[in-house]
Amino acid sequence: MTKTDYIITGVGAAGLILAYRMACDAYFDNKSILIIDKNKNLTNNRTWCFWENGEGEWDKLLHKTWPKIYFGSNDYSKVTDATPYHYKMIRSAKFYKGLWDIIDKKPNIKFINSTVKSILEHDNDVEVITDEGSFKGAKVINSIEFNKHYLTQEKYPVLQQHFIGWFIKTQKNEFDDEVATFMDFEIPQNGTTAFMYVLPSSKTEALIEYTLFSEKLLTQAAYEKAILAYLKNKGIENYTIEETERGSIPMTSYKFQEYNTKNVINIGTAGGWTKASTGYTFRNTTKKTKQLVAFLKGEQNLSKFTKPSKFWFYDLFFLDVLAQHNEEGPNLFSSLFKKTKIQTIFKFLDEESSLTEDLKIIKSVPSMRFAKAVLKRIISKLRGNTRLIH
Repeated sequence: MTKTDYIITGVGAAGLILAYRMACDAYFDNKSILIIDKNKNLTNNRTWCFWENGEGEWDKLLHKTWPKIYFGSNDYSKVTDATPYHYKMIRSAKFYKGLWDIIDKKPNIKFINSTVKSILEHDNDVEVITDEGSFKGAKVINSIEFNKHYLTQEKYPVLQQHFIGWFIKTQKNEFDDEVATFMDFEIPQNGTTAFMYVLPSSKTEALIEYTLFSEKLLTQAAYEKAILAYLKNKGIENYTIEETERGSIPMTSYKFQEYNTKNVINIGTAGGWTKASTGYTFRNTTKKTKQLVAFLKGEQNLSKFTKPSKFWFYDLFFLDVLAQHNEEGPNLFSSLFKKTKIQTIFKFLDEESSLTEDLKIIKSVPSMRFAKAVLKRIISKLRGNTRLIH
């Protein structure tokens, strides 16, 4: 059995962007690269959104951008010009095609249409077992979520960013397509953190998404009932549903990187690349794939790729508060957006802020809740207790 230099398992956003970056880097031209997944993902099965300062590398593949952001709650609502940031949307079909067009031109990169069943690490190589047989690689970069331990452990809270969205088309102009509704909390909360997310692609077309940051998912009927009520409250009655989407993204500070080894690294959601405090993954994946490509060119031990940062602790304390006081999410976010410039918030969430900017963020949110969360973590650490203290 021939051993491949690199095997990439799974081609969602993380696996595909990594393969694209390797295809664009001459360093990997003499390396054999095998991509394995059950299909190439060429449909509009995903919508990715992110904010970005100025122009970006994916601008030619964008579906829509917005220069203004709306935040709404019972005690603070405002439309803000986010310049120089823009909020950006990518529909997956165009994105997949754009990247595959580059990847498929590289003779050293092969794709196998197969379902990956397991990954076994041996002394000198890694074996990827699929329903089409086994393949050996020197290094395996995996984006398939095999490990579900984070869902049953109790050391780190696990919330979900879960949602159902409708792409609707109205009979008359209903939307300001210069404004993305980032969070609208002016809806029933029912003891959770729930908001509407509205992204208009034109004055008659928009994605309306009912989103929650909470532990438990809802029935499909509950999401749809909330969307119907929101549209009715906005006076939007004559419309057709063109497409729907549904998702659930884990929000946790669980240390996924501890499962990386010398020859196997987990990426994307499987590697903990989702921003724990927001559920956003795409922007983080864009940056981390760049870093990983540079790392692969100089370091052989994949377990050394991920390094802890101050933002991991910020996310941890935020999730501790949100998990224990989920009903206070709207007030927490309202305080943040009311007291802090949106450009600073975006920079902080991109993990690019300075300590001075971090302090502005910290001062803007209810300090007592976070002080208690920090104290509980310290006490838990001193006691050697692996359970989350409530």
